[in-house]
Amino acid sequence: MLARDPRGGDDWPVAMTYRLRAGDTGPVQQSPRTCGSACLTVARMLVDPVFASWVRTGEPQPPGSPTGATEAERFAAYERIVMRRTNGVVAGGGRLNGPWPRALGTPPWGALRELEYGASRLGTQYTVDVLRGQDEYALVDSFDHLVDVVGDGEPGLLYIGNALLPRHVVLILPGDGDRMLDVYDPGTGRVDHLRRDTVVQHRLRLSGWDVPWLAVRPTGLRQVKDRAYVPAPGTAPA
Repeated sequence: MLARDPRGGDDWPVAMTYRLRAGDTGPVQQSPRTCGSACLTVARMLVDPVFASWVRTGEPQPPGSPTGATEAERFAAYERIVMRRTNGVVAGGGRLNGPWPRALGTPPWGALRELEYGASRLGTQYTVDVLRGQDEYALVDSFDHLVDVVGDGEPGLLYIGNALLPRHVVLILPGDGDRMLDVYDPGTGRVDHLRRDTVVQHRLRLSGWDVPWLAVRPTGLRQVKDRAYVPAPGTAPA
């Protein structure tokens, strides 16, 4: 079977859908500062089989894709592309963005724009929830709402850290079964179940971090609109 090249060129072979479930191992972030970029790259792999195939095998190679002889090299190259968008003045789709130093990782507003720019299903809208400071009852409600909106098939991000600062980003995924979520940790590549009690009691134990700070999550709304971008990886920054 063939899939139509969105740029109007030759047809591409249909790629297999990429999935991650609890117990699987995904890619590992390629630098200490790209946990958010790694999560966003994996999120795009989950909704774009051709892109996932390119990252994993090098084929098919979309026009403008960065170079890389191995899966790790291609993943690292795309991490840099994502960070350029999430931290720059202009985000994906040509939208204005609040710039942020790359040394400080991925800002949640830039991550939101990247999710809406092709790391989720077309037209999905996102918002940012502040979790730090919520009491246990509010965290229970926030977790249950995440189950509702992420369980619909869209990924989300969770910013975690210690009592003082957010220090790491993980990807929230729909779990297998009712009222369940999984979590991909780019620091280790591991995918595990995300339990409500570990969120509420601040004992996440993901890459050494326990405290939930922010959630970048789907709103539950999907706006049907024309695709505002060409779904190709683009050119890696210098």
